[in-house]
Amino acid sequence: MSRFDITALGELLIDFTENGTSSQGNPLFEANPGGAPCNLLAMLQKLGDKTAFIGKVGDDMFGNMLEERAGSTGIDLSGLVKDRLINTTLAFVHTLEGGDREFSFYRKPGADMMLTAEEVAAHEDLIRDAAIFHFGTLSMTHDLVEEATVRAIETARASGCILSFDPNLRPPLWDSQEKAKEKIAYGLGQCQVLKISDNEIEFMTGKTDLEEGVCDLIRQYRIPLIFATFGKDGSKAYYLPPDKRNDQAGPDDYLKVFVDGFINPATIETTGAGDTFGGCALHFVLKYGLDGFDEEKLRELLTFANAAASIVTTRKGALCVMPDEEEVEAFIAVR
Repeated sequence: MSRFDITALGELLIDFTENGTSSQGNPLFEANPGGAPCNLLAMLQKLGDKTAFIGKVGDDMFGNMLEERAGSTGIDLSGLVKDRLINTTLAFVHTLEGGDREFSFYRKPGADMMLTAEEVAAHEDLIRDAAIFHFGTLSMTHDLVEEATVRAIETARASGCILSFDPNLRPPLWDSQEKAKEKIAYGLGQCQVLKISDNEIEFMTGKTDLEEGVCDLIRQYRIPLIFATFGKDGSKAYYLPPDKRNDQAGPDDYLKVFVDGFINPATIETTGAGDTFGGCALHFVLKYGLDGFDEEKLRELLTFANAAASIVTTRKGALCVMPDEEEVEAFIAVR
């Protein structure tokens, strides 16, 4: 039996979110713990799963804060490394009308970029002892941390982990769109579970018809379980049953289930909503197994994940404010 349900590698950072203006008319920002992989793990912890994280922060006030706050969620941080020379990565989040966001990153360099393959090797037990290994692309934007990510993926594959991937596209962090596409394509070729947003589907396929875009990804990669998210408009699962997993599988072999989103009038910003969805999705993968889904179970998963994501949009930040199972179920019941 695995010691951890999920181990994730990637960025742990500070999301500075807008919080009004000062008496002098200057914008105020609140320092919220964040970073997509740890947001996802925090949601899983709320659902009772055992999680671990591998990454790097600065040996500074923000790194210490992140260690304390992320650790308070129950995430195993024995794989968290502190860099004495490079500061913790910061992201300033500008909230747009309707709750969407723009990011300004302070990461030239940031500590999360400095994780090495040797440091991953020193914590490989966290990967080998996990049922699922999760990663994104922010740990592939620069050579050093990319080597660390590849080392972790190779360990996960050799250990029989299910690999979960979220592109989490942040265009300002890439030298070029071509490099971003190359590294996302690498992740798509490694994973068995994919969470991908509408803008990432269009980015990778050039298709504005998102159904066509996902079908293109299916033909190329044949990922067994894909979750396409459309913000407040809901989400769709694409599931390839075990008996159809072969080199000839195509879009028609996939079971497809769509569930509407929950429009929430209390939404203030969408930071962490996709990570919340992803955490919930992986919770159900743990519950039913990658080979155990049918239409009813996929509908249950999507409804729960959509609801949890909707709740998080009513809160500042994500990592420390994830809902528990009872809150999500209550939200679904009254909707």
